[in-house]
Amino acid sequence: MKIYVCIKRVPDTAARIRVGGDGKSIDPAGLKFVISPYDEFAIEAALRLKEKLGSGEVVALSLGPAAAAEQVRGALAMGADRGVLLRGDAGWDGLETAKALAAELKDAGADLVLFGMRAVDSDQQQVGPMVAELLNLPCVTVAAEIEAEGGSVVCHREVEGGVEVLEAPLPAVVTMTKGPHEPRYASLKGIMAAKKKPLEEKDAQVGAGRIRLEKLALPAERKEGRIVGQGPDAVAELVRLLRQEAKVI
Repeated sequence: MKIYVCIKRVPDTAARIRVGGDGKSIDPAGLKFVISPYDEFAIEAALRLKEKLGSGEVVALSLGPAAAAEQVRGALAMGADRGVLLRGDAGWDGLETAKALAAELKDAGADLVLFGMRAVDSDQQQVGPMVAELLNLPCVTVAAEIEAEGGSVVCHREVEGGVEVLEAPLPAVVTMTKGPHEPRYASLKGIMAAKKKPLEEKDAQVGAGRIRLEKLALPAERKEGRIVGQGPDAVAELVRLLRQEAKVI
C-alpha cells in the first residue's frame, strides 16, 4: 500500500508569536517551526498501518517554502520512506493549496492520502476535503483510528457518546485527529537515516488565489481578575457583581 501524508510547516504552538512590522505577517526572527501537530497524528497512523500490513510505502508531501524541507526530513526521521517538497506559497487560500497538492497526487498512484484534521496556524479544516473533491475520491474527516481491510479503509470517529465507524473504498482521503496513539519521537537512528532517504524538491504551480490577509493582531490583554471573598459568604457579592457590573445574569 502506498500512503501519502500531506504535512504543513507551522510555527511551534509553544512559541511566543510576534506580529511583523507590516501588520500582516508573523515575525520569523527566532521562531521555531514544526510539523503541524495534527499532521503528526496522520504520520503516526500511516506508519502503524504500514507496520500492521507488513509492507508498503509512506511518502511525506508538503507545499511550502524551501525551509519546509526541515519538516519533511522530520517526517522521514519518524519513519516515512521518502519525501516530496513542492516549493510554493498559496498564502491563506486553501483551494490553491489543494490544487497544487492534487496536481502532484493525481498520477502518484496513492492508495491512501492522509491529512491532519486541520493546520494549527490557519485552522481552516478544508484542504483535505478539497483535495478529495479535486481527485474525485471518497473522503472521511476527523478520524481517530484507521484500518485497511481488503480494498477499503475503515475509519473510527469519536462522536458524543460513542464511536462512529465508516468504511470507504480505496483510494481515499482521510483527515486525522488525535486518537489513542501518540506520535512517535524521531530516534537518533531515525534522524541519521533520514539524511539518506530520498527527498524530491520541485517548484509547484500555485495560482494567485482569491483570499487576502488584511490584518493580523494579537488578542487584547485580559483584564486582571478580582477576588471578592472566600467561601459561601462570597456568593452574594459575586452574584451582585455579575448582575450589576458584568451584566451577564
